[in-house]
Amino acid sequence: MGTAGQQNGPDRRALLRAAVAVPAAGAAAVAFEAAPARAATTGRGGRFDTESPRFALAVLPDTQYLFDADSADPAPLRETFRYLVAERAEANIAFMTHLGDVTEHGTEDEIGRAADTFRTLHGKVPYSVLAGNHDIPSSTDDQRGDTAYLAAFGPERYSSMPTFRGASPDGYNSYHVLRAGGREWLVLALDWRVSDKGLRWAQGVLDAHPTLPAVLTTHDIAWSDDDGKAQLSDNGKRLWDGLIRGNDQIFLALGGHYWPPGRTVLSNDADNDVHVHITNYQDRYYGGAGMIRTYSFDLVRGVIDVETFAPWFLARDPGKRSPLEAETIELTGPVDRFSLRVDFDERFEGFAPVVPPKPRPASAVMPRGTVAYWRFDGSGTAPGAPVVDGTVVPDLTGHGNDLTVSRLHASGPAVLTWSPDHHPGQPAHASLHFDGGKSPDRGAVLTTSAQAALNSAKFTRGYTIETFIRLPDPFEGDHAWMGILSWEGRNGDAGKTTGWSPLEPTCSLNLSPERFLQFVVYPAGQDADPTSWSHALPVGRWTHVAVVNDGRRTMLYVDGSKIARNPTQPSTGIATLGKPFVIGATQFDESFGQGFCGWIGDTRIVDHALPVRDFLMPFA
Repeated sequence: MGTAGQQNGPDRRALLRAAVAVPAAGAAAVAFEAAPARAATTGRGGRFDTESPRFALAVLPDTQYLFDADSADPAPLRETFRYLVAERAEANIAFMTHLGDVTEHGTEDEIGRAADTFRTLHGKVPYSVLAGNHDIPSSTDDQRGDTAYLAAFGPERYSSMPTFRGASPDGYNSYHVLRAGGREWLVLALDWRVSDKGLRWAQGVLDAHPTLPAVLTTHDIAWSDDDGKAQLSDNGKRLWDGLIRGNDQIFLALGGHYWPPGRTVLSNDADNDVHVHITNYQDRYYGGAGMIRTYSFDLVRGVIDVETFAPWFLARDPGKRSPLEAETIELTGPVDRFSLRVDFDERFEGFAPVVPPKPRPASAVMPRGTVAYWRFDGSGTAPGAPVVDGTVVPDLTGHGNDLTVSRLHASGPAVLTWSPDHHPGQPAHASLHFDGGKSPDRGAVLTTSAQAALNSAKFTRGYTIETFIRLPDPFEGDHAWMGILSWEGRNGDAGKTTGWSPLEPTCSLNLSPERFLQFVVYPAGQDADPTSWSHALPVGRWTHVAVVNDGRRTMLYVDGSKIARNPTQPSTGIATLGKPFVIGATQFDESFGQGFCGWIGDTRIVDHALPVRDFLMPFA
């Protein structure tokens, strides 16, 4: 707009002073996270990846002082556009949205210069532009009729873009649907003074795309004092009451117009967060110099990382930057560089719930070489019912490695129960809940029979052992060194001499006091005990664990990711002793102490090394 702050325009102090975290309105405060310092980069080729869980939305606020009659200088904006084009693949930039006030006076000459500058971006990165109050001849709403702005930035401009899906009849409001992060997203670009007709049109767009998360962009939505705490403007209140609060799809609302920048979090009618941000740098050196803000979505971490920087200054030789250029390359205050914590599945559950995958039949997950596969669906048994001693869990391969349930020590019925809980990617939608522990020792185990072939399998050509586990939250009590699965016996009886103790079994998967996974194996081919260690496992969340041996060495994977502490020691096979395979505990000196505490799901053993893509939980 060219107006600082609130509608009444109070005086402003210097920007970018130290600021405290912004308290959320109707929600918990958003935590700040430092982002890495940005360095100039060049394009590396490649294409935008629509399926990557990491992508960026670029936001460009008021550029009006770069198109101000005869003092116009489009060079900064051209460099911003060149940056977006060059970095589209590297930064996985899905889209750019301009927040209005493209020009200072909205004259044909200014609009023409701006439209020509956008050719740098056109056809290379999809974008939207909306009208700010400086782009049109008066402060009328979107029913104003033809203008120079509409002729240059109306629907015809976007018609060739694959993301463009339509505009309001007046042409001043538009929407785009983009594919990023493996799903579709909606971007609404609304005029600075959207009419009642425009609001009805926008509602129709949302109604026609009820499952798409939406980003609303407009010119005037909120203002902020120097503390960075944003408040809705009068127009913002109208948008909030007339469109945003009642449409749970809208999770992010962006505006320019005012300065300084600011942000807040509001609660909509579904009691979900809506992040409202002001982005405007026209008051800074060189009219903001085409400064861009990137919203980098990370659907894996559940984070949106926000950075603000000026590609025009970034491209300069560092030794030749003027003091103001060097000062304005990147803004790092808490309203310009921050991270938003967003559980995307939870936030979008009300309008786009995640459809869990259906159970997969056992036949679909038993590749060649599968020697044992167990799943714990209970055959219709009520959830929470005890799994009684003597219950047999069949080996679905038909190789006879069935498991039989027994309780340890004087444990009661509750130490082992049927559960419908499961990892979302697990083939069977069920598990066993173990309530083992110490003081006194208690638990339950599932063991193969004395005649099972698995008891003596040596796996000299390699193996893959997989299971799903979940630790309870809170994870209370002393569960140090509890066993998850193992073979019975003593490694000393197999002639091993180099391990921690000759009394521990020849192969076991355990949990350390720090919740590190420990896989220790005494190989059939070496007198050694190569041991893999993971990072600390999370509590209250399912984890897929895979131990993969290719006949030469062993690798431990957690959730499809290779862990760091895998030994390089040679490891060929497993020095089994003809004694039972066990789920639920690990022996010492052929005696069980505590049992496992938590949930265990599908468990599978294959007689060779499987690639990650063939794990029970399919990982890309």
